[in-house]
Amino acid sequence: MNIKALRQEIDRLDRKLVTLLNRRANYSLAIGRLKQRSALPLFIRKREQEIARNIRHANQGPLPNHTIEHLFEQLLQHTRAMVRKALWAERRAGRSKDRPLQKQYKRR
Repeated sequence: MNIKALRQEIDRLDRKLVTLLNRRANYSLAIGRLKQRSALPLFIRKREQEIARNIRHANQGPLPNHTIEHLFEQLLQHTRAMVRKALWAERRAGRSKDRPLQKQYKRR
């Protein structure tokens, strides 16, 4: 493969990653809504530790575990913030709790 073809493949993978990250975020938001309705804590450190174990086990390189863990720590941090913000906005606005986030909060 040449550089152009490799970059096109990277671009394709980047688009797929964005789609998967947003799907993951919507699942996290759905879980947050269910926890809120049941008066459960939104975030549980034990679950985040379980995620870390899962990603270490799934990682087959070439990125080292500490790099993958750092990426997921950032992902979890931003996901927590998104869920808190979305749930707060939904409570204030009385919006439907069952629609995916992208349907409610489109970029302008």
